[in-house]
Amino acid sequence: MDKEALKPGEAAALLGVGRNRIRQLVASGELPTVKLGPRSVRIPLSALRKWLTERTIRRPNAVT
Repeated sequence: MDKEALKPGEAAALLGVGRNRIRQLVASGELPTVKLGPRSVRIPLSALRKWLTERTIRRPNAVT
């Protein structure tokens, strides 16, 4: 079964950034999470994909 949500460390590894950067994005509200308990959060893959899509820079003359 594929995961629908990632731990912050898993999201960091997937994006190639540090866990602290993920924590900053979560704390600022920029990256949505689902709270599972007092100290347990997950980042839904759908939210992560949307976040990435919103930040993708499209260059009009880019070679594909």
